[in-house]
Amino acid sequence: MLIGFTYDLRDEYRAMGFSESQVAEFDSIRTIEGIEQVIGAMEHQVQRIGNVRNLIDRLTNGERWDLVFNIAEGIGGFGREAQVPALLEAYGIPYTFSDPLTLCLALHKGMAKHVVQNLDLLTPPFKVIAELDQLESLYMRFPLFVKPVAEGTGLGVDANSRVDDQATLLRVCADLLGRFNQPVLVESYLSGREFTVGVVGSGKNAQAVGVLEVIQNDSIQPLVYSNTNKENSEQTMHYRLAGGQEAEKSKALALKVWSGLGCRDAGRVDLRCNAFGTPFFLEVNPLAGLHPEHSDLPILCNLAGRSFEWLIRSIIESALLRQSIGIGSRNPILSGLGTSLTGSAHENRSAA
Repeated sequence: MLIGFTYDLRDEYRAMGFSESQVAEFDSIRTIEGIEQVIGAMEHQVQRIGNVRNLIDRLTNGERWDLVFNIAEGIGGFGREAQVPALLEAYGIPYTFSDPLTLCLALHKGMAKHVVQNLDLLTPPFKVIAELDQLESLYMRFPLFVKPVAEGTGLGVDANSRVDDQATLLRVCADLLGRFNQPVLVESYLSGREFTVGVVGSGKNAQAVGVLEVIQNDSIQPLVYSNTNKENSEQTMHYRLAGGQEAEKSKALALKVWSGLGCRDAGRVDLRCNAFGTPFFLEVNPLAGLHPEHSDLPILCNLAGRSFEWLIRSIIESALLRQSIGIGSRNPILSGLGTSLTGSAHENRSAA
């Protein structure tokens, strides 16, 4: 099977003059090589494509693939993560992970929360602020948590993100609106434990790999899961698998969100509990980082006894299964796909 590989490589964008914050969501060569190695070990042929502009050139030149493993983040706007999937759909080429609708919805945290709320699932009270004068009619109890509405990797999150009064709220919102040129999400701050739930599979085959608790080193400032703390997680963060009632409730909520938003193949759902231990949905990452040692989802899988190789194989199997590609036809290596994924899910339930 010929598998194309789309991604945004940090080093390439640095060479073009992009700043560190602009490349924060892009991937390192370690991620590319790690994924490529696993796909090759599955006896598939891998072709590196790279970013969306490279994809356009190669599609125009007539190149096609049986499947595209897509982790490209894209550049610019709420639809940036949907650029590659939309192109692939236009050319009828199957790909991994979620479709353009889900990727756009998930990237805009406010829109995702509206849908989750409409599904009668718990999410903290929130407001999307596009103009400062909207704060005049904001009737929410402090403390609040403030962040850009469509950034990832902790961008825009720092010591100022938790606000306790109106003057600070005005100052922080003004700063974020100016720096990121996008609306700001203001939501009620929850004082309980913070979890991220790893999910593998799609639809009825989706399973929670486990619940990762994000714990910060008390000596590190700021005490938020910021971009700086994420990038230096070996020194700033501690991760552990969570068990007990809060974790089980988090798994149940995460799977409902995953299904309700139409997420596919693999990703993460981030939640935080209130003071009574009830989990609330914060955001979903249907295009989660896949650095073998550094990203939350592989870390979670490793703690749950699942290797990086298992994760990448599960993603490809899920994509192929839902699209019925290569099963019992020209790709005999995948003839046992349905059994493999179902077995993985069963084992996953036991491990979780």
